[in-house]
Amino acid sequence: MASSALITGASPPSLLESAVASGTAMADIGLRTVAATLVAATLAPFAVSRHALAGEAEQLEFYASMAAAGDAAAVFRAPPQGVPVRVRRIQPLPLLGAAGRVDRLSFESPFEALNPAVRDAFATHRRNSIARAEHWRHTDGPRPTIIVIHGFMASPYLVNSAFFSLPWFFGHGCDVLLVTLPFHGARASRLSPYSGYGLFAYGMAHVNEAILQAVSDIRVFVGYLLDGGAPRVGVTGISLGGYTTAALASSEPRLHFAIPNAAVTELSGLVRTWFPAGQLIGAALAREGLTLADLGRSLAVHSALTYQPVIPHDRLFIIGGLGDRLAPPAQSLQLWAHWDRCRLHWYPGNHVVHVNRGDYLREMGRFLHNTGFSDIA
Repeated sequence: MASSALITGASPPSLLESAVASGTAMADIGLRTVAATLVAATLAPFAVSRHALAGEAEQLEFYASMAAAGDAAAVFRAPPQGVPVRVRRIQPLPLLGAAGRVDRLSFESPFEALNPAVRDAFATHRRNSIARAEHWRHTDGPRPTIIVIHGFMASPYLVNSAFFSLPWFFGHGCDVLLVTLPFHGARASRLSPYSGYGLFAYGMAHVNEAILQAVSDIRVFVGYLLDGGAPRVGVTGISLGGYTTAALASSEPRLHFAIPNAAVTELSGLVRTWFPAGQLIGAALAREGLTLADLGRSLAVHSALTYQPVIPHDRLFIIGGLGDRLAPPAQSLQLWAHWDRCRLHWYPGNHVVHVNRGDYLREMGRFLHNTGFSDIA
């Protein structure tokens, strides 16, 4: 059992921090409603189509059975070694200085859908089949590398660079790899109305496969970085990226650390609160004799709560927001309990506004130093 000394930040929150958490939570509820409305509009054509829903029960049962077996290796299948990665050098960011080089990386994703019933349909998304990332590296050779995973709809590299203060980590000797999740950014269809549209547009089986593909593709990048001389590789991500980070902690033992930030950890519980998307999903499931509980058993196939981490306890670090209502504090606490009360930091803001972000960036720096990842103090 971990010591309570491993909990930092607003714990317990001061009166001011409590007020900030409450105030930012109200903004999050509005944002959640907007996001849920967008997801509902995306799902609507699938949810109202009898043809599209045909076989959904069998597909959900397939994933539920895999989750119940609890075999992480069977679900998060190891990608092949030596996948060819294309490298295209681009103009580096001025903030990186003369010591920085920026490459765009891509490769043909070797991922095949876990469920044979949707394998062919999932493979038809050709743009999604090209995995992509932006690699910031020092010109004098490979350094310890932080993989950064964005949230739902938040794929632009520059946005994530600013949010995670990545030039600061680069300036302190780390290389950085910003990955693009499936159906986001350049992996989205040309006709997608927004980044991430394809994640929900084709039903729950495709949601499952997209997350499994994200884990698989990032594992290819881990191999690429290590084979290229990076001494250590760790991962962090926010929201859906935090969820993916936690899944990687259950499947990729070569990672030095995992830091899920404002992470969703149990998707089916959130669906119930996402009006109107949750109600639409519930109604569609009911037409097939299913419930949200059935959906939850299916989504558990890629949840970190289903499996034990393969990364040592002292290299796990959770960051959560007290005012977060897209990934409420209970979500972080579930993962914290499952990970045997590892290091945890609370900030008083919401899902997007991370009040006192500087505090947890300093804690991240100490964490990287204390785990032997880098010399950041």
